[in-house]
Amino acid sequence: LITWCIKRMYSRRNSNVGKNLRNFVYWNLNMSFAPFGYHIRKKFSLWSMKKDPDLESALSRNRRWIVNNQIKNIILRCPSEVASVKFIQKKFKTLDLQGKALNWLKKYPCCFEVFFDNDEQYCRLTKRMMVLVEEEESLKDVQEPVFAERLVKLLMMSSNQRLNVMKLNELKRNFGFPDDYLLRIVPKYPELFRVVNYTGRRSSMEIELASWNPDLAVSAIEKVALREGRDPRFSCSLPFSWVKSRQRFEEFNSTPYISPYIGTGDLVEGSKEMDKRTIGLVHELLSLTLWKKMSILKLGHFRKEFCLPEKLNVSLLKHAGIFYVSNKYQIYTVLLREGYNGSELIYKDPLVTVKDKFGELMQEGLHEYNRRHYLLNLEKKRKKGMITSRPETRNYLRNEMFEQEDQGGDHGGIFDPEERKRFYKILFDDNAP
Repeated sequence: LITWCIKRMYSRRNSNVGKNLRNFVYWNLNMSFAPFGYHIRKKFSLWSMKKDPDLESALSRNRRWIVNNQIKNIILRCPSEVASVKFIQKKFKTLDLQGKALNWLKKYPCCFEVFFDNDEQYCRLTKRMMVLVEEEESLKDVQEPVFAERLVKLLMMSSNQRLNVMKLNELKRNFGFPDDYLLRIVPKYPELFRVVNYTGRRSSMEIELASWNPDLAVSAIEKVALREGRDPRFSCSLPFSWVKSRQRFEEFNSTPYISPYIGTGDLVEGSKEMDKRTIGLVHELLSLTLWKKMSILKLGHFRKEFCLPEKLNVSLLKHAGIFYVSNKYQIYTVLLREGYNGSELIYKDPLVTVKDKFGELMQEGLHEYNRRHYLLNLEKKRKKGMITSRPETRNYLRNEMFEQEDQGGDHGGIFDPEERKRFYKILFDDNAP
């Protein structure tokens, strides 16, 4: 009814009928449909936060890396670490990708090698990719004590010192845990963990804290305060021009800090103290992640375990000096502002460093792929008479293509570093198609 009225009132804007329809719609939205109208206004204002170009860029930087990392894991799980292209095509739906898997794989010749076997196409990781995989696995072996410490901290922050395994699996990559952490890490530390199942259902298997470690019950904010010899408090990462936001932050920060490792038994739900503890808990969770960010949807799955409010998104938006909330790619994500300097992480976990090498390798192959197709398209347009070029330009294009074909086509020649930087900037620009 409302949609019909709106169409009619705009189609008869200058008539009395149009005026009557407009009055009817406004009156019903404000009076009869007041709760509905309020819901609409609230929905559009709920996620209003001033865009930060640097942090938006940090979110988009590894979007292709995430997909290729998932493809890498799919291939590694296959027998002999070789997967058919048809099998990867079936997995494309779970990766939220469209189109042909073969075309995607060919875009990254430095990462994936496509070959024929018995008239069927298969894919495996390149040698350079396998070197990075081995480096990552060896690093995970060295960091097992670090993973165990992070897992202990998560359990100590939970309400009953237990976390569901299936829920934890959704966040394991955020904290850098290996896929087989349940078999690789938990059994090695029986003094810290035990696996329990109080209901007998497979989906109810949990990891429980075996013993409390007071040395680990220290948050990142408390560590900085101890190092600087002051009381623990949050830091504001907003520009000085954000006067009102800074005032709200100072008012919030004036009350004593509440550690996320303290239970909620004496805290009243909805109180300022409870809000202070919630913000401190989310801050600590993000501090333990590799990229200082997390999906709000996945974070909400642990509402009961971490005593989070139902409207967690509203609480986070109130503290723009501490968190940055983005809806990029239609996925609400919260970032820890103090973890970034512009679009770069201030502290890079060793695992992030290895994954950055993977991203560089991926971009190298993507650059060569796009460069080769750019030259081929120019040559096709020239042959059709769509563009004219000088003889020396035509010779340059031919030489470029011949050089790439001599080198196998997929890897191409080595271009000027400054040209490569400019290409990456355009390639990963948010406004690029």
